[in-house]
Amino acid sequence: MPTTTLRDAAPRLSPVLARAQIPAAAAALLLSAFLLFSVQPMFTKLVLPRLGGSPATWSVALVVFQALLLGGYLYAHLLARWFGTRAALLLHLALMLVAGLSLPIGVPAGFGHPPAEDQALWLVGLFATAVGLPFFALSANGPLLQAWFARSGHARSGNPYFLYAASNLGSFAALVAYPVLIEPILPLRLQAEAWFAGFVVLGGLILASGLASGAGGPSETAVGAAAPASAAPGWRRRGAWIGLALVPSALLVSVTAHISTDVAAAPFLWVVPLALFLLTFVVAFRDGMALPGRALLGLQVWGTALALASTILGFGLWGGLALHLGLFVVSALICHATLYHLRPAPDRLTEFYVCVSLGGVLGGIACGLAAPQVFSRVVEYPLLIVAALACRPGFFAGGARAWLAEAGPIALAGFAAAAIMVLAGQALGVAALPQLLVLAGAGLLAASWRQPHRLAVAALLALAACLSAMRADSAVSLRSFFGVHRIVETPDGQVRLLMHGTTAHGAMRLRNPDGTPADGTPETLVYYTPEGPLGTAIRAARAARGGSLGSVAVVGLGTGSLACHRAGAEAWRFYEIDPAVARIARDPARFRFLSACGPDMPVVLGDARLTLADAPGGPGGLGLLMIDAFSSDAIPAHLLTREALALYLARLAPDGVLVMHITNRHLDLGRIVARVGAEFGLSTYVARETFAFDAVRFRAPATVAVLARDPAHLGALAADPAWVRIAPDMSRRPWTDDFSNILQAMADKLALPRPSND
Repeated sequence: MPTTTLRDAAPRLSPVLARAQIPAAAAALLLSAFLLFSVQPMFTKLVLPRLGGSPATWSVALVVFQALLLGGYLYAHLLARWFGTRAALLLHLALMLVAGLSLPIGVPAGFGHPPAEDQALWLVGLFATAVGLPFFALSANGPLLQAWFARSGHARSGNPYFLYAASNLGSFAALVAYPVLIEPILPLRLQAEAWFAGFVVLGGLILASGLASGAGGPSETAVGAAAPASAAPGWRRRGAWIGLALVPSALLVSVTAHISTDVAAAPFLWVVPLALFLLTFVVAFRDGMALPGRALLGLQVWGTALALASTILGFGLWGGLALHLGLFVVSALICHATLYHLRPAPDRLTEFYVCVSLGGVLGGIACGLAAPQVFSRVVEYPLLIVAALACRPGFFAGGARAWLAEAGPIALAGFAAAAIMVLAGQALGVAALPQLLVLAGAGLLAASWRQPHRLAVAALLALAACLSAMRADSAVSLRSFFGVHRIVETPDGQVRLLMHGTTAHGAMRLRNPDGTPADGTPETLVYYTPEGPLGTAIRAARAARGGSLGSVAVVGLGTGSLACHRAGAEAWRFYEIDPAVARIARDPARFRFLSACGPDMPVVLGDARLTLADAPGGPGGLGLLMIDAFSSDAIPAHLLTREALALYLARLAPDGVLVMHITNRHLDLGRIVARVGAEFGLSTYVARETFAFDAVRFRAPATVAVLARDPAHLGALAADPAWVRIAPDMSRRPWTDDFSNILQAMADKLALPRPSND
């Protein structure tokens, strides 16, 4: 007796509906995915100024959106399981209507200033309240429309998964279009209104798709009524679905945070890893997709070995981006291709997507929320890239005996080699032993790529060496919502530094070159020396105002080095967004700048855009406002916009001076600052130092911009040849809260003349 299939039992469609079905479903899925993934950078950009431009804002956003996606998938699963297409269509359209009542998108009343602590929980509440319901409704469309198609009777309904690739293509298009077309052209208010219009159009497309799938047919039946269900997957299969989605999702959060920390907190950079992530779904979820071949599997192993080695070896900006993004794409593609080959029958489609979404949520939570609370360093990244090796097809095949036979010899060899190196290192006093072990582990991993069982042991040995090297680092590490702060000392014990990412945020001399303790008022070092541009700008502004700056505000605390530039009875106040940095700077056992030079200086916690706006106005305004808020090499773009500058000018005295510390390895912001300043008739001068780091003076080259309403307010600085007046390029579009162009800043950096070697 022939087996009855779901397609055979489904209602037969008219030729007109049959021809319209795939175009209708594809159009609805494309638009739904486009709206779903354009709202992520749009709304995150909207709330970014409230959280200091922290890259963690995007990490938390990813977790929230993944959780909402899981809720939408679960809703779609229950809707497809309990209702026929007609009833499900009516219920879903009702949900879309209710969600539409909360549009257009904006920050709801009651979400003013974020708290000084637990910013992540506050952000979760903001995202859920502002965009939760529309995002939830949109997220259900992918599995729901595929489920309707699966029981429609269409000739291709036996494999509806190709529509998932179409959905991800719409997501990919949104992430490419947002930084290239949407963000540069439309202000946020018009973006929200255009998004609302697209939401309305989508409602019509869903109605058309539901009707084309047979929702109006007279013979429609509930799912499962006409055909026997396929066998339920076991928990091992469900666990594989969850795990294969969890690892690349966690890697997505980790890689994005890494890139954002060292360049800029901007949608342009956020969307790159997410777009690549979705592109791997497009490639993997298509007819004829084969399991990953040896070439791809080999690339993953070699890339993992290089990534582990990169924890002690520097590859530069572009080399690092290519390595980590390339490894991320390869690992995600292997996971998703394996996931596609483990897909169930069409009647289990919605359950499959629920498991995939659950894995995505768990990965996001593990990396975006839990890891910063559990680890004081970025331990999760090496853990994840090694875990991705376990997602290779057939990795766990063979049983325990095969594992022991193949993995035993390499495990013994690896442990023996490590023991020999440790003993030799102790005998010879090799300080670089942990780094040597990492390189040896990476080499062993790369050499084991052909045998999965040996690969597993080699990966664990390489990971152990990497984690041991992190542990051997004598630096004190503190981690917060805003990043990882490391307190390190130079090998000779003379200087202590505060590092964030790859950048020093201040340094204090502990011992003089002759070995005596550096007592008394701490000496300002690195970018903050008196002879550097920051020191020069402070003295020039002070002299121009008759010897006193009056009131001074500094955005960005660091170690508190700038406190020691105060003179006389000047009233200085710091604005700092990260409570961890404030605790470090206030602890005299770590850095003494505040305790020695400014014990009376208030430190106001919160984003400067918010706290400056609420600050009480002093008599006559600020004589000097300094912006020194960059984290690692990232720039909080919202502190360089027209709206930010308007706030600064409202706080400055008529003859007050604005100083911006814009040192950056990858971006040049001088012309961008000058263009924004031109909106208010300000004169901009920039000093760019190009000398090599002075290890004796412990001075680093700095790039600083000063802006004033009149060059006379800058005193002697305006005539100093080290300071160049920047003529604004009025053909450029000024940066605003709606628009910033990181590529422009990169191009400006490349256009600068290279320093000579003389």
